[in-house]
Amino acid sequence: MASGITLVAVGTVFALFAQADNTAMGMAGVTVTPHMMADSMRYSHDPEPAVGARVQLFVRNDAAQDSKPLVLDGKTRLLFDGKSPADLLASHAWAWHDTPSATPDESIALPSGALTVWTFNGRVAPFGPGGRVRVEAGPDGAPWLAKEISIDKPKYWLSAVTFLAPDGAIQPDNMVVHIANGSDAPVEIRSCRLWLPQDPKSPRVLSPQPPFHSLLAFNGHPGIPAGDRGGFSANTGPLPLAYAAVEVNLGRGGADEVSVWGYLRIKSERFDISGGWVSATAGEAYLKTLMRLHVNTGHLAITPGYSDTELYARYPLKYFNRLTPFETYDTDEMLPRIHAVEFLGEPQYGGGHPVPPQEVWEKLHPYATTRLATTITQSEERIWRDYAGLSDFPHYDAYRVTAPSPDAWRKYERWGKERIGWGAPLETIGDMCRSLRELNRPMPCAIWSQGPHEGWSRYGGRARTSPMPDEIRMQAYHAVSTRITSLYWFNLSLKTLVKWRDTLDELGRIGRELRMLDEFILEGDAYQFERLTHGRDKLDWDIASVCGPRAAILFALDLDYSPDPKEKVFTFGSARKAKWSFHLPSYLEDVKDVFRLDANGVYDTKWARKDGAVEIHEKTSRVAIYVATPDPQLRAAIEKKRQGLVAAETAIHFDPARNDADFQQLVQLRGSLK
Repeated sequence: MASGITLVAVGTVFALFAQADNTAMGMAGVTVTPHMMADSMRYSHDPEPAVGARVQLFVRNDAAQDSKPLVLDGKTRLLFDGKSPADLLASHAWAWHDTPSATPDESIALPSGALTVWTFNGRVAPFGPGGRVRVEAGPDGAPWLAKEISIDKPKYWLSAVTFLAPDGAIQPDNMVVHIANGSDAPVEIRSCRLWLPQDPKSPRVLSPQPPFHSLLAFNGHPGIPAGDRGGFSANTGPLPLAYAAVEVNLGRGGADEVSVWGYLRIKSERFDISGGWVSATAGEAYLKTLMRLHVNTGHLAITPGYSDTELYARYPLKYFNRLTPFETYDTDEMLPRIHAVEFLGEPQYGGGHPVPPQEVWEKLHPYATTRLATTITQSEERIWRDYAGLSDFPHYDAYRVTAPSPDAWRKYERWGKERIGWGAPLETIGDMCRSLRELNRPMPCAIWSQGPHEGWSRYGGRARTSPMPDEIRMQAYHAVSTRITSLYWFNLSLKTLVKWRDTLDELGRIGRELRMLDEFILEGDAYQFERLTHGRDKLDWDIASVCGPRAAILFALDLDYSPDPKEKVFTFGSARKAKWSFHLPSYLEDVKDVFRLDANGVYDTKWARKDGAVEIHEKTSRVAIYVATPDPQLRAAIEKKRQGLVAAETAIHFDPARNDADFQQLVQLRGSLK
């Protein structure tokens, strides 16, 4: 296994672990991720209350270092309040789990000092916040582990863990960790270590690595005030693309420490822009169009007639599909060309019959021994908490105009007595993204965002069967403002691009802006969100931020829009005066510059520091994006990047959004493929 971190023999660290009793196994940590549900959503039937939690148990072999490894397999006795995982699944107390009985044909040997992680996704009490559960593992009468755990709402948690790699590199060599302090007292970041598999074919056996000795606290701020967020980066050396446990120790004054844990796949995080229904063999003019839109990924696998031609070299698209056989895709040569695994469709619907979460886990499990990150598409916020944590890179698929949707659009009271069936409040995109993020933290999330689509029919009386450019822009940025790390357009087929030419310019603008911001989104974490009103509770703006060590990306999203009763589209007014107050984490207290940006440039804005926040005065509408930074040189660097993006677009020599002759090439290509 290639890695820049030296693996430590697990026996040498046994002295670090205090053994509470004579049992062989100890509970190194418990991570509780409470279920949640967005209260803004409306459904035909009231959902079940979100009272469960996703729970991760970090179980360590605490036996003497010369002891034989503990063998864990499908026959291992493991009980939770006296019930087996199978019983808890059958009674719907759990949605899914990955304890040893989930893989009856597999076994692991857990040496002394090594760690394994058991996850269960509880649906009801006591498997939710406030519950207490007795866990017993091992032989009846002489268990290796017998302990009562508290499933408490956490006071501290890893809100985002991101692994970054140099351009072109397969393995990440930098880790960025964001920590939330939900307690009423400050804490200090003291240390961090990774637990990694020694054998990639045994990803559930994790060995402790040396603690990182030089954590780079954000802007030199190791302390995190009460109710705030902070974090650090660490130069890790090349890391294996495998599952890892992240252990962070926080100080609470004096010698008092608390350990915060996370478990996720190490993947090189890059902001990819993809499209649905991409046909890589449609022709060069089509591939040029995708490149012009900054699309670098397609929902496709190796494709004869494209992958084996010069077209792939000139217009490379990352693969995003089943990615089997593994020996074809899981290679050093192929990995830079891969976005992620996706083959299950929308398991919440499953073609009319929902696929049980445990069955989804079973279908994804074979990828655990590969270097391929998995995804699933989640569709219905009402119940997607049951699927929380199942994949390495969750995303969702929900649209707000002229498209099928699980929520009941006519039940939204957004515009008083005016109820519409062709659309839903655009800002619920952000509400759903926040739900998905919090259910799956600290893993990254993505979104299928609504783009143009030629296949939808008249919906709710609306004649236009595809979103307007403004509707596309608002949905995308309600998602981006929550810190998604990839965006997939549905859809970018050749038929769609020809039918809805008026959307091409907006897709290109958004693509350029995302490329201007992507590095700051990747290293950042969602921070503030606030829904602002004016007058008698009339919605005004959503303000949100994504904050990282170098900058805060600030978003103001216009909520003062209305449904046009005749055209049945959402319309926005002209620019209006606004004042927003963006709170910043303590590590960004030394902001020296704030500026606005869009695809066409970087601009001055009127701003001031006030009571630990950045106050911005602006006259605008729709989407406003700002950067607040302690680096006075960052403005010039982002403008230079923007100019480079414009130059790259120009070098394609193809612009079907503005050039009629270029667009006619797409039309003719479309005709030739009938």
